[in-house]
Amino acid sequence: MTRLTAKPVPSRSQYAIEVVKPYRLDLTVSALRRLSTNIVDVITPGGEYVRALNGFRKTVLVRVAQTQPATLTVILQGCADSDESVRALTMVRRILGAERKLSHFYRGARGISWLWPLAVRMRGVKPPRYPTLWEACVNAIVFQQVSLGAASSITRRMIVALGRPVKYDESAVYAFPDAESLCFASNDILLATGLSANKLATLRRVAEALLSGCLDEAMLEECQSRDAVEILCRIKGIGPWTAAIVLLRGLGRLDVFPMNDTSVARNLSLFGGASPLGVGGVLAALGPECGMLYYHLLLARLDVRGEIGRASST
Repeated sequence: MTRLTAKPVPSRSQYAIEVVKPYRLDLTVSALRRLSTNIVDVITPGGEYVRALNGFRKTVLVRVAQTQPATLTVILQGCADSDESVRALTMVRRILGAERKLSHFYRGARGISWLWPLAVRMRGVKPPRYPTLWEACVNAIVFQQVSLGAASSITRRMIVALGRPVKYDESAVYAFPDAESLCFASNDILLATGLSANKLATLRRVAEALLSGCLDEAMLEECQSRDAVEILCRIKGIGPWTAAIVLLRGLGRLDVFPMNDTSVARNLSLFGGASPLGVGGVLAALGPECGMLYYHLLLARLDVRGEIGRASST
């Protein structure tokens, strides 16, 4: 439920969003953005989360701070009316996992000797979710079979090539480019970002499917995760791993886990030690929220790199 903390005005409005405790904005945004070089999901030196949202009459600038354990303060700038404000707030709640409860995950993690200390250390992270299926697909495809740093650099160059910055204070943030902008961009521009020809072809196929209506979020929402994976895998260039990442990060489906992920296997070896449970046993113990293992392993890796909550280098 959203309650107003100031009278909404078209240019700038402030709201309070109640979140399910435990909640930590720094952990949730770190899991969303991955690295501090991300220019779409920005953390300021003061710990504020900043993002620009497309899909409105004008680009909407969102600023979020955690002011209380169960409250986020949200400032919206650029909404044309109250309807746009409501829609923007709905997107913020989605992006930041404000209403997610994770009782199944914590109950399962308590019985796994190596995972429980990590779950306690990262307690308060919620499963983030991209605001659009398109953004989820792009991120999943770009991150296929390349390192975290390399994929983040390619994504950054692509966003700069297709978008334009939105100013806030003395800095800037980029709204994630929409599918139309990629369709209209030349191959030369996109290949110069570091995208391979195969990944570019897959991105174009996804963009065309979304713009034509052959693929949409509502379609996937109506399906069980297994069937949604099958639908996504019909698009050439999307396999089970990519589909799982799209469902996890795009639709918030916690009952999926990206198997056959080399970084996941490496992180399990690093943080799981000599656990008697293989990944299958761990996933079974975590049940319908096994996807939270992905975020905890990611955060553990980011923690080693000093990336959690680090101010963005925009």
